[in-house]
Amino acid sequence: MKRYKKISLYLIVFLMVFAVMGCRPAERPPQGRGTEEKPPIPEEITEGEGVEPTLKVYIVDEKTIKEMKFEEYLEGVLAGEMHNDWPEEALAAQAILARTFVMEFITDKGGSKYEGADVSTDIEEAQAWDAAKVNERIKAAVKQTRGRVVVSDNEYVKAWFHAHAGGKTATAQEGLGFDAEEPPYIQVIESPDSPEAPEDDVNWTATFSKSEVVEAGKKQGHNIGDFNSIEILEKGPSGRATKLKIGEVTVAAPAFRIALDSTKMKSNLLNNISVEGDKVTISGTGYGHGVGMSQWGAFQMAKEGNNAERIIKHYFKGVNIIKLWE
Repeated sequence: MKRYKKISLYLIVFLMVFAVMGCRPAERPPQGRGTEEKPPIPEEITEGEGVEPTLKVYIVDEKTIKEMKFEEYLEGVLAGEMHNDWPEEALAAQAILARTFVMEFITDKGGSKYEGADVSTDIEEAQAWDAAKVNERIKAAVKQTRGRVVVSDNEYVKAWFHAHAGGKTATAQEGLGFDAEEPPYIQVIESPDSPEAPEDDVNWTATFSKSEVVEAGKKQGHNIGDFNSIEILEKGPSGRATKLKIGEVTVAAPAFRIALDSTKMKSNLLNNISVEGDKVTISGTGYGHGVGMSQWGAFQMAKEGNNAERIIKHYFKGVNIIKLWE
C-alpha cells in the first residue's frame, strides 16, 4: 500500500510540473529571418504608404519638368534601357531593377541635380528614358511588376546592371571603383550571357591614339606624358583590370575606361593591350562595368524559362523582392 502511495505522489508531482511547463508561452522564433520590412518611400515623393508616388521628372531634351505617375515614368525607362522586343521575364526583371534604382537614388541623393526635379532623363545622372519606344510589351512588363522593388537588410539595393558580363560578373569595387564597403548581395558569379548577343559586345577590339589616352589620364588628374607601353598592374576577383600602368603612371582602370570612351573600351575584362607607334590597341570581352545583372544574361535566362524573380536572385544574392504599392 505504501508503494502505491509513493507512485501516486510521484505522478502528482510529474503532472504539476507538466502543467506548469505547458502554460509557458511558446518560444518566439528568431526575428528577422525570412522576413523583410518595407523601407520607407522617400519623403520627397511619398503620397502615403501603399500609394503609388508621383514624380517630378526633368526631361533633358525638352529642358522642362513634367509630373507623372511613377509607373508611367518607368515605362520610358524600361524602353530606354532594354530592347522592347526582348523576352517578357527579362523585361520584367529590368523593370524591377529600374524601379529600385529610382527609390535608392532619391533615398540616397534626395533628388535630381536639376532643381525642382526628383529624377531626370539624363543618363549620366540616372537611367535612359525613351517614351517613343514604349509598346505593349513594355507596358505589360511594368504592369506585371507594379510596385515591386529589390531590398536587402530592409534597404533598397543598388540596382546595378550592364549589357554583357563576358561570362562572369564583377564586384562593385573592381567593376565600378566603388569606394564604400562591398555590398553583400554583389558577388562574382557565372553569367549565362546569350549567344545571340552581338559579336562585338562579346569580343571587341578598339584602337586609340596616344593623345586620346593622355587626355583620358588628364580627366583623372594624371600627367601621363609620352609612353611606350600599357600593362595591367592589378586585377579584381573576376579578372577585370583594376589598375593600369601607362608608361610610369598608374591609373584606376574603371575611371580610365569611362574617361577614354566606354562605348569603345567596352569593359575591363581585358585580353590584350599593345602600343605601336601612335596607336594603342585594346581588346577585351563583354560590355559594361560587369556589376549586378547582365542584360544578355537575363535575356538567356528568360529564354530558358526563368521568371524575373529568379533572374534577379541569380545576380543579387540574398535579396528579397517586395511590393510597395498596389
